Amino acid sequence: MRRAECICGQLSATCSGEPIRVSVCHCLNCKRRTGAAFSWTSRWAAADVAVEGRSSAFSLTGDEGSRATFSFCPDCGTTVYYRVDTLPDFIAVPVGGFADPGFPAPRVSVYDPIRRCDWVDIRAEPLERLG
Repeated sequence: MRRAECICGQLSATCSGEPIRVSVCHCLNCKRRTGAAFSWTSRWAAADVAVEGRSSAFSLTGDEGSRATFSFCPDCGTTVYYRVDTLPDFIAVPVGGFADPGFPAPRVSVYDPIRRCDWVDIRAEPLERLG
């Protein structure tokens, strides 16, 4: 079991088992959403995620046309999980919410190298780069 939560602890997502996919994304929306050079995300079967607490939501359409709905704490603003309309059986949880330095490394790097900052070097192996 792994538990991701917002900074204030009001909203959480408890995930059982292992993530189906761990990835980083270098798209502009992820950079804006996280305030960082890339996002680090885990994907789980929806049946393996239990959400507790109040959330607000924000939806946007990504570069390839899919719509993502981000659920965040209305008190502190931390995104705790999100869903993508083209993947209805899955829930994505930002890895930072787990606050676990031992979390599995990413195996997929999205928009790499076309939107990756030149100084970013993801060294996880094996790593599939999706441009």
